Amino acid sequence: MTAPAPPNKPKRAVLRHLRPSDLRAAAQLASQATQGVINITEGVHQSVRRRLGLSSGASAEQASGLTGQIYQGIRGVAHIVGHGLDGALAALLPLVDDPATYPEASPAREAVLAALNGVLGDRLQSFGNPLAQTMELRQGGQALPLAPEALKAQLGEQASPHLLLLAHGLCMNDTQWRRSGHDHGEFLAQALGCTPVYLRYNSGLHTSTNGRELALLLERLAAAWPVPLARITIVGHSMGGLVARSAVQVAREAGQRWPGLLRELVFLGTPHHGAPLERAGHGVDLLLASSPHTAPFARLGKIRSAGITDLRHGHVLDADWQGRDRFGSSEDHRLPLPLPEGVACFTVAATLAGQRGLLAARLTGDGLVPLNSALGQHDDPARRLVFAKDSQHIVYRTGHLDLLSSDKVAAQLVTWLR
Repeated sequence: MTAPAPPNKPKRAVLRHLRPSDLRAAAQLASQATQGVINITEGVHQSVRRRLGLSSGASAEQASGLTGQIYQGIRGVAHIVGHGLDGALAALLPLVDDPATYPEASPAREAVLAALNGVLGDRLQSFGNPLAQTMELRQGGQALPLAPEALKAQLGEQASPHLLLLAHGLCMNDTQWRRSGHDHGEFLAQALGCTPVYLRYNSGLHTSTNGRELALLLERLAAAWPVPLARITIVGHSMGGLVARSAVQVAREAGQRWPGLLRELVFLGTPHHGAPLERAGHGVDLLLASSPHTAPFARLGKIRSAGITDLRHGHVLDADWQGRDRFGSSEDHRLPLPLPEGVACFTVAATLAGQRGLLAARLTGDGLVPLNSALGQHDDPARRLVFAKDSQHIVYRTGHLDLLSSDKVAAQLVTWLR
């Protein structure tokens, strides 16, 4: 008799990282993707008809007559199926999905969720998808309560007068500050005696949206801190640095108290003036839209989140993007925003090159962010961020993510902050 085949190990490994509630989120995404495919198909159909000299129908992208009715019928069926499945799962999942049964979050699942939010986070939030992440202040992989007594109980004797906030970059989360066994937050806590707190946020939202929410959270955290706060330091990696700058500006305009305690603002590979990768993505959008045959596929490029398009030029304020089509003009419409006065600002820039030069400064950079952008340098003096000479540090043969595990970066942080 043949022995039964062993269970599929790869499938079991994947299932360990999934929760029943993920089914509803996946069903929503599948339904929205189906609607998108239908729209693209109809757009291509219309493009072909125009090319053949046939009537284009109701609009450039929508058919009319019997053809249009067929497309509408397909959309209707997809909507009914998606809505019915979502309703069924919404009623069923509370019976089988108990968050208390997941005391330890799967790091792999958390990393996937962070990446998904970075790419689609604004859409996930607008559709109420369960996978959309909310902003939290965390420590040790757990959310920090902002009620004074609960916060005191969770922090215990760890609470010190020096609060260190660490803000991650695009498509990342708070746990990913640990890289190759090193965590800048833990390292600085031992060296300086500060208390590290890690920000988790939906990096697919506009930078200024996250900045405004962070400002409010920090105001509540400062008010609930178990001991009198004397000093706040913020370290932002990549997009996290833009979110931090936005939070400081919003908080000062609103008259919040915590900026008065902010002593240092440190940027690690922050694209103060944007990143070429997003500008290349915008170029692809324009290329696809230039031909009637490929124009429907330009919608695929427009899936990328508001957080990603903010990185084209390094948006920090609402005014940088409000009232404009973020997939439209490639011009830099930012309002110049200098570094905050009265705060010691430091920047670390990385380059894959072995020495500084034109290629390293404007193109290569750390693989994602050019050297000049990370250093705040700009051809327009009004946009230039002025860091003191001894407040700038360049690390060579180092990539964007390697900034998180670099011994040289860690040593420089201690030198600056001590």
